[in-house]
Amino acid sequence: MKLFASLGAFAVLFAFWLLLSGYFTAFLMASGVGSAIAVVWFARRMDMAERDERSIGTVLRALGYWPWLLQEIAKSGWSVSKAILDPKLPISPTLVRFAPTQRSVLGLVIHANSITLTPGTITIEGDANEFLVHALTKAGAAGCVDS
Repeated sequence: MKLFASLGAFAVLFAFWLLLSGYFTAFLMASGVGSAIAVVWFARRMDMAERDERSIGTVLRALGYWPWLLQEIAKSGWSVSKAILDPKLPISPTLVRFAPTQRSVLGLVIHANSITLTPGTITIEGDANEFLVHALTKAGAAGCVDS
């Protein structure tokens, strides 16, 4: 991350801190500055930002990703709730292996974490060629393969 990107990341992180905090005392403002500096510093030390993953297209795709993920979490939460509350307990625990569609390291991590965030599924193993996912139902397993 070059200086300009670091300053931009700092500005976004600090603005996010202010948005979530809602308080503007000196201590909290200093804490926000310190936290944003620490995150930028760690990101620079770990060389986390890959140049090809910082494009405007990535940002636009991310704006579509978050509403989609929230919708999937809500649908899955409803499905798991129905299965658990049904006296017959219609679950069918399933392990499924499939090839992920993502190719970058960041994409693979986000894909695996999205599956784990969705109720009723958890990514057990993941690499560039294959994910192993445990699902509470066969329908949930099929949904992972299609993700």
